Amino acid sequence: MRRAIPLLHLDITDAAGTLTGSQSQVDPTPTSPWWADAVVYQVYIRSFADGSGDGIGDLAGLRARIPYLAELGVDAIWINPWYPSPQADAGYDVADYRDIEPDYGTLAEADLLLAEAHDAGIKVILDIVPNHTSDHHAWFQAALAGDEAARARYIFRPGKGEAGEIEPNDWKSIFGGPAWTRTNNPDGTPGEWYLHLFAREQPDLDWENPEVVAEFQDILRFWFDRGVDGFRIDVAHGLSKPEGLPDAGEITGLTQHDVPHPAWDNEGVHEIYRGWRKVADGYDPERVFVAEAWVPSNERLARYLRPDELHTAFQFDFLRAPFDASYMKSVVDDARATVAAAGGTTTWVLSNHDVVRHVTRYARSQPDHYVESVWDRLRWHEEPADIALGVRRARAASMFILGLPGTVYLYQGEELGLPEVEDVPDEARQDPVFRIRPAGDIGRDGCRIPLPWGGDGDATGFSPAGATGQPWLPQPANWSEFNAADQESDPDSVLNLYRAALRLRRDQFADVTGFEWVHTSDDVAAFRHGDVEVWLNTGSTPVALPGGEVLLASAHDAQPGFLAPASAAWLRRS
Repeated sequence: MRRAIPLLHLDITDAAGTLTGSQSQVDPTPTSPWWADAVVYQVYIRSFADGSGDGIGDLAGLRARIPYLAELGVDAIWINPWYPSPQADAGYDVADYRDIEPDYGTLAEADLLLAEAHDAGIKVILDIVPNHTSDHHAWFQAALAGDEAARARYIFRPGKGEAGEIEPNDWKSIFGGPAWTRTNNPDGTPGEWYLHLFAREQPDLDWENPEVVAEFQDILRFWFDRGVDGFRIDVAHGLSKPEGLPDAGEITGLTQHDVPHPAWDNEGVHEIYRGWRKVADGYDPERVFVAEAWVPSNERLARYLRPDELHTAFQFDFLRAPFDASYMKSVVDDARATVAAAGGTTTWVLSNHDVVRHVTRYARSQPDHYVESVWDRLRWHEEPADIALGVRRARAASMFILGLPGTVYLYQGEELGLPEVEDVPDEARQDPVFRIRPAGDIGRDGCRIPLPWGGDGDATGFSPAGATGQPWLPQPANWSEFNAADQESDPDSVLNLYRAALRLRRDQFADVTGFEWVHTSDDVAAFRHGDVEVWLNTGSTPVALPGGEVLLASAHDAQPGFLAPASAAWLRRS
């Protein structure tokens, strides 16, 4: 039985008064900002392209691929953290927010990248990590040394028990184990505990401290002044902690985002983002924010999008939905109704650096419900993956979301049809999830494997010819099957499908208003966006199409006038 997804009627109060709405629709108009219908390409810089030959992706490699990104047709790139970091969590443990990780290059190279991307018509969005710093950050090192002002920037608490030997509360780290680590005093005696909702190397900041608030507003200005066009906000729902840090009780972990947890989504985050919005609004053109906010409902998500807060937020329901037309329609309806009530822009995404690539999610039998723990990589271990089927479904799903109004985020390599690499050797894994989380979670390395660009050698073009360094994560033996160089010359490749879809999206949907469903059933979802209809068939039998010109199809094995199983098409009615 298919579970219905309830649509929301919102009653959202913002700083200016009350904003209410239901399922009224707001589409981009000719005066909409650039991000309202942009296609943004996520660059996981460590795995994108290696220009130096040491096996680690870097700014030189990214700069060399700007023409590729321009040819693909993206409007912007979002770069995962490129700051100096010990890499305890792939750069999300930041040691210095105003510089570049030496493995990636220099600040001068970052300035060149910004200029070259802008010259190619590509905006640049950076990742900012405000919930926590690295334990190597100068502030935290000073805190450990006893500097009281520095300690006040983090969340230190005395322990419970006669000797303070018990954690201050029962919160668990999202990576597994307690969310608290005990420190030693300068004299070597046991001291207080500090909070870390992620790895112990990532101490949480105290956003009640005005020094923290001022520091991050200054960090925003530092990068905006250099020409950065916006920020993706890591753990946007986590900055504000409740007074007293109450126990979670029966809530067993931080990853159950459909269940409220005292660590997440507290009201204090909204005042923080009102301050950030004032910073962004001081620039011309205006800079943009996109929130990574895992919250229990789209109604809660809409609160981040009030007119004086953030511009956009990731809508993650496609990451959790099966390849099923009725579910996918419900995702669209729910997201559009919610965001319209807040006056914001919908944001669609199928994959990112934290979840199983959607080719592999679609390569096995599909559940009849939403999957909450999208990072549970062991849930399919007894079912072989049919990668050919996964690629076919992924082509269709990508065309479906690229036809929707709103912002689309692509994860690097999805335009090549890359699957998850599920057999990374244990000794090569680097994700702290693999090291920390109980129950044998193999972690996120499988979606972070360096890209196969083509060429000779084991690195399949990831590193320059003659490079001595091996890719920082091993590429599988079959990776060359997906390489970009070969796909360039194949008119039916995933790469050329994406190029065609992005070109048509820009030609057909730019500044277009109007959205309506034209056909829906258990297996078929079809909508009209402007003058174009987008049809998706997730079933196992062909579906008759209405008359009209097929502009683009994800598969080429249907009879004329029919949409093949597990495929999508864009058409203009006659």
